Amino acid sequence: MPGRNRMELPPTSAGIKRGDQVRVMTGRDRGKTGRVLAVNPGSRTVMVEHAGIVKRHTRPNPQKNVKGGILPISNVQLLCPACNKGTRIGHKVLPDGTKERVCRRCGNTLEK
Repeated sequence: MPGRNRMELPPTSAGIKRGDQVRVMTGRDRGKTGRVLAVNPGSRTVMVEHAGIVKRHTRPNPQKNVKGGILPISNVQLLCPACNKGTRIGHKVLPDGTKERVCRRCGNTLEK
C-alpha cells in the first residue's frame, strides 16, 4: 500500500535455537509441542515440527517425511528440559567468560 510507513524491526531469534523443544502458545495449533527445525531471525519466524502445517495438493516425496510449519517467533515458548514447563530464557556468564542460556523458572541450563 502506498503511503503506509512501516517501521523496520531489527532481526531477532529471541534466544531460540534449532533443535529446541517449544510449545505453540497461540493460533490453531495452541498447546502442541515440537522441535524447532529452522530459525529465521530476519522475518522473526521459526519452523516447528508437527505445528502450523498447511495441507496442499503435492506430489508424494518419501524423502521429506518430517513435516513442519512456519510460525511467528512470538507465538512459541521454549520448554525447559528439566522442569518440562514453558519458560523465558535468561543468560548466565560462566567463570571462563562464556554465556549460557538458563531457565527462568528453575535456573537449570538449557544447553545440551
